[in-house]
Amino acid sequence: MDIATQNWTTLAILLAAIGILVWGFRRSQPYGRVGILAWLQSVTLMAPWLLFFGLLAFGIALNIATILLIFLLCTGIYIILGRQIRQMRNSQQSQPPQQTPTSDWRRSEDSPATSESGPDEGSFRAPPAEPTSQPQPTGIPSEDLREIQGLFGIDTFFATETIPYQEGAIFRGNLRSDAETAYQQLSASLQEQMGDRYRLFLVNDREDKPVAIVLPSKNDPQPLSTGQKVLAAVLWLATLGTSVEAFGFLMGFDVFQNPNRLNEVWPLAVGLWLILGVHELFHQIIAKRRGVRMSFPFFIPTWQLGSFGALNRFTSLLPSRQVLFDVAFAGPVAGGVTSLAMLILGFFLSREGSWFQIPSEFFQGSILVGTIAKVTLGSTLQQAVVDIHPLVPIGWLGLVITALNLLPAGQLDGGRIVQAIYGRKIANRTTVATLLFLGVASFFNVLALYWAILILLLQRNLERPCQNDLSEPNDASAALTLLVLFLALATLLPLSPSVAGRLGIGGI
Repeated sequence: MDIATQNWTTLAILLAAIGILVWGFRRSQPYGRVGILAWLQSVTLMAPWLLFFGLLAFGIALNIATILLIFLLCTGIYIILGRQIRQMRNSQQSQPPQQTPTSDWRRSEDSPATSESGPDEGSFRAPPAEPTSQPQPTGIPSEDLREIQGLFGIDTFFATETIPYQEGAIFRGNLRSDAETAYQQLSASLQEQMGDRYRLFLVNDREDKPVAIVLPSKNDPQPLSTGQKVLAAVLWLATLGTSVEAFGFLMGFDVFQNPNRLNEVWPLAVGLWLILGVHELFHQIIAKRRGVRMSFPFFIPTWQLGSFGALNRFTSLLPSRQVLFDVAFAGPVAGGVTSLAMLILGFFLSREGSWFQIPSEFFQGSILVGTIAKVTLGSTLQQAVVDIHPLVPIGWLGLVITALNLLPAGQLDGGRIVQAIYGRKIANRTTVATLLFLGVASFFNVLALYWAILILLLQRNLERPCQNDLSEPNDASAALTLLVLFLALATLLPLSPSVAGRLGIGGI
């Protein structure tokens, strides 16, 4: 696009970003100081993105040292704000809420009322043992329901209303301690009283108010069936074939029509298999360490890239959002680091006469790869054709596959990470935004259309809520999320012609 169009596009993006910030500020005001601090956290998350891509669109490229400095500064501010928010929330939770008696609240006969307005905090006891006027929740016998109601108390979660939900029940009320403490105490009591028959969840309802949900354990995720395992094996074999074919196309021939040239491409395919394997292996390793189970990966074959990566699902409940983050984050980080190491090593090993010869304009297709190529190859990128080592295309493909899986949509790694850090409401919105983004991008790259269809058909739904879905991951996790999403976008977005010209990327 020409400079005028580029400037107008940049202005529109900046105005949209400012509009989002203004909207967020207005939404935060009713929550007082906590809301304002939370809004400031969102500003620190958006600042590096706006600064980097805004300047880049105008042809100003920040060097790596400046980018890292901005990230470190924003990360520090984010952590400081997060600590203040937690301190204020804890102080608010420690104050007794103003309550009014309801049919589900009872005052102990040996605890006198302190005023006409209602009983004092110490006079509350567990909900009544006899059945209430509420409808009987399906799937929970009345005896079990009374015992479950008796688990809630003034020091954990004070239940005020019981509502039927699926085969269990929702308990509305007031969270009287921090979410993690309440969950640990209530789940331990439920296990002690009811054995392994029920599961406890602490989640936010549609009004963002904490509720407790108890469901029968028979609703737990189930392991893969034999048919699903066979499908996973078939997809893995298909991915082996498509990855070999993809590198054959990259080298200018069809492997299946020239089987005698298989020896030229299978070492490259092995490199890609290594990246995919490391990605999935680290998912499994961290899942096992965190006490959760994951299914076999369902690899998605494609002729263009060899593979889109793999889909997998949890076959056990997730105890917390921190666990969800740790497992989802581990795979793309391991695969991304492996890919990046291959890419950089390949650039350093590249010399005249290397296996691959590609046009230098090819490096304009990625901000991240183009920048690294400029640092390592220097003035070589001004030639019309550049000789590169085979590790370069392997690492590049690995980065693209990792970046696609980090898109914040549904049950992709990126969607799970966003759900863990920001909650289900934000994750739903980013899923829609990602599908819209891919829809627009499909006009320029058919791969975006394929990936959008796969997400829409297979991965659009969010991960099921965690058992403790109230406690947020630590601030370091949020900062790491910002970093990996930034690198994913920098991998997928191309350099503008003006920036590429300034960097000296392109034939002379």
